[in-house]
Amino acid sequence: MRGLLGGVLAGYGLSNAGVVMMTPSLVLLWSICRYPLAASIWGGFAVLISHSWLLALHPLTWVGINAALSLPFTLIIWTACAFLGGILVGFWAWFGKLIFGFVHKDGTLRIQFSYALVMACLWGLAEVSLARLPLFWIGLGSSLLPLDRPLAGLAQLFGAGGLATIQLLISWWIWKIFIAMRSGRKLFKPLLIGFSLVALLHLFGWSLLAGHKSSGSILVSTWQPAIPTRKKFTMEQLRLLPNALQTALEDSADLGADLFVAPEGTLPYGKVLPLPAPLPSFIGGFRSVKGQQRSSLLVFEKGEQIASSAIDKYRLVPLGEWVPSWPGLNKIGLSAVGGLTPGAPSRLLDWKGPPVGVGICYELSNGVSFSNAVSKGANWLLVVANLDPYPVSLHAQFNSLSQIRSIETARDLLVVANNGPSTLVSPNGEQVQLVDPFKEGNGLAKVHLYDSNTFYSKWGELPLYMFLVLGSFGIFFKG
Repeated sequence: MRGLLGGVLAGYGLSNAGVVMMTPSLVLLWSICRYPLAASIWGGFAVLISHSWLLALHPLTWVGINAALSLPFTLIIWTACAFLGGILVGFWAWFGKLIFGFVHKDGTLRIQFSYALVMACLWGLAEVSLARLPLFWIGLGSSLLPLDRPLAGLAQLFGAGGLATIQLLISWWIWKIFIAMRSGRKLFKPLLIGFSLVALLHLFGWSLLAGHKSSGSILVSTWQPAIPTRKKFTMEQLRLLPNALQTALEDSADLGADLFVAPEGTLPYGKVLPLPAPLPSFIGGFRSVKGQQRSSLLVFEKGEQIASSAIDKYRLVPLGEWVPSWPGLNKIGLSAVGGLTPGAPSRLLDWKGPPVGVGICYELSNGVSFSNAVSKGANWLLVVANLDPYPVSLHAQFNSLSQIRSIETARDLLVVANNGPSTLVSPNGEQVQLVDPFKEGNGLAKVHLYDSNTFYSKWGELPLYMFLVLGSFGIFFKG
């Protein structure tokens, strides 16, 4: 029962209810972590609810799936993700029980805390690793936002994996307080120590969010076409697109923008700009490289109709954009554009303007790629996306992820999406909406440029590995 309740709370927490739901759900997880099956139920329901936006895939007739099979196929995808989430959390609990089972029976407070530290670090490192794989996972780290920006400020030191570790440790402390209450032990000292540490973490995180000094700025015009994906490749829409794009470009030039940005998939394969670009432009589209189709951010310098450079999407959606290279399958995919191939892993786009770290759609979830781009010289970050046909609940999760990426790297992050969210995030986590969701329009953003690196962009997950070793030492050292 605790696994089910905790999973439901976690699911709503990961859907942007944040720490209000996540903290009690993690307390319940600690209470059942000796029981891998119960932990699996927790993980399964957490993913089932947090990824419920997958149901918006139905109907899938627009990508060639038979109408009778559309709903079953959508349900299979949704429940398969939940099943995999349950397996992962269950394995985490099983590993803890197998390796550190004695802690629950006769471990001292030092050993018990060391156990909690090891388990929390393993979770945090696992989240970072999963974010580099093809599937789109919503981790504990981003659940702090938008409600708890002060604590999220610690992402400048430890990244999203570190935030997940801290949340688990705070929840472990609350769980231990409940155990002490049931046994009638004195609570003043552990409460005082715990509250003091949590308050200090918040104060320190808040101090990290302040004082960022920019080295300059650029004025960026963003276009949100709000074109439904199911209609994007119809003959009528393809006829209307050139004029709409040209109007957006001209409006941006009239506003005095330094750069124009349009979202993922704006230009169909083989298409060029209707007229020479009146200003430098980044436009999401498709291109062919050695006979392979790629989803790209195309770079048009002022006066160009054909892109002079591009950065390709590296992290492709399984089945949606990529299928295994089996005979007869390498040219198809569960999308309107068929199968795609990935580009180079680097997210740094070095163009004539300020170097930028670029993510296409849910590449946003991989913090390592953005920190690498920053360490190589990116002064700002850009994410172009198309989240249609998914509902606004996914927008909220996307916003939380963009806040984390901006805080981790101390960079302005601009999000330009087909139907939203279209936002500008500053290094202190503040977020400004440029265009209302699901509405067509141009937004104007003053993007500040930054040169300095954060501790996280320099050292990545090294602190988590050090804490992992320290916790293991605290468990097994008998002195």
